[in-house]
Amino acid sequence: MAAKRGRAWTFPANVSTDLIFPGRYVEFLSDNAKLRSITLCDAREEFAPNVKPGDFVVADDNFGMGSSREQAALMMKLCGLSAVVAKSFARIFFRNCINVGVPAIELDTSDIQDGDELEVQLEAGRLINHTRGRTYEFPPLPSVMTRILEDGGLVAHIKKHGDFVV
Repeated sequence: MAAKRGRAWTFPANVSTDLIFPGRYVEFLSDNAKLRSITLCDAREEFAPNVKPGDFVVADDNFGMGSSREQAALMMKLCGLSAVVAKSFARIFFRNCINVGVPAIELDTSDIQDGDELEVQLEAGRLINHTRGRTYEFPPLPSVMTRILEDGGLVAHIKKHGDFVV
């Protein structure tokens, strides 16, 4: 996978799937443009109108906690994010990100600030903060997850390879 570059949008600890995808918008489930337009609206109302393809969501601990709404991960994909980076993830949200084709990266995010220019080199296990001149190492994802991401998500991976190929 090629390196991806964009700016950081920072979020605190314990951002729930209800903050990523507020339940009051359930009627938008079949409208991807509307889903994208309300992404994280309760956490940072300026996020959805201003996020650009290639940007990063950067969070503290326990990002994606709460319900197992897979739409929350899908919304990250609809925004065109390079990756979601957090100190830690709720387990189901982490896997939902991979399943929809969005890299989820765990590393210490404490010195990444809002607006920092980031670059991810997923296969090398490296995140570069060009604004601060820092490089962060993280364990590369297992090869099966990397292949799922390269194929655009789990459904695309299964369509391409069948359901027993890893």
